Amino acid sequence: MLTIGVSLKMYLGHARTVAWAEAVADVARTHPALTDGVAELFVAPTFPALVPVRQALAGSGVLLAAQDLATADEGAFTGEVSGRELAEIGVDLVEIGHAERRALFHEDDATVAAKVRAAFRNHLRPLVCVGEPSRASVPETIAMVTDQLDRALAPAVAEGAVAPVVVAYEPVWAIGAAQPAPVDHVVEVLGGVEAALAARPALAGSVVVYGGSAGPGLLTRGRGRIGGLFLGRSAHDPEAVRSVLDEALALRR
Repeated sequence: MLTIGVSLKMYLGHARTVAWAEAVADVARTHPALTDGVAELFVAPTFPALVPVRQALAGSGVLLAAQDLATADEGAFTGEVSGRELAEIGVDLVEIGHAERRALFHEDDATVAAKVRAAFRNHLRPLVCVGEPSRASVPETIAMVTDQLDRALAPAVAEGAVAPVVVAYEPVWAIGAAQPAPVDHVVEVLGGVEAALAARPALAGSVVVYGGSAGPGLLTRGRGRIGGLFLGRSAHDPEAVRSVLDEALALRR
């Protein structure tokens, strides 16, 4: 099964986000890629939009993701949102460790690992972002991102966490770029990350997707070698989501 996700970051505003979710839900309810189990789809709106977007997605099969969570489950943490509350309102996945969180809010490996633990603790599926800061060879990249992934997941696994994760490989140099990373680079790095996950039986069932200026056409160019996409601005038009689902269906037929 291919995994397709969309993060809206902070682009659309509240009313437009809800309208977008309603349109995506309309696509999802009848698209054979989803109804036939070829792909799964999740969307990550802003915190204030989570509840109305959940309502808009009702009956569509689309999963709800949050863009972040606190390391703690409750307490005097002004401005934070806990995994406990996210689970309570129906969130399925939570994004952790995006390059923008690291750069803009100075999140380090310890913070990312603590957020992964908080996600597992609250039965949320971690969506762990990894990526190299500048372009490197494939072996160097695989070494960097698998080390980054290990630092994010090892503490939770050591505590006994047993559940699949989604890993989003997003090379920092490709985020917001005009084009995604070259297809062969993407395929080889995804394979290396998949091998790293396979070495951890506690994480059986985990999947690896590509982000970083991903959009329609990339799955087709990958010829079935890319296990999913984490979309950004390219998916602000709901028809782009339909197009990616069309590609997923064509590749699996």
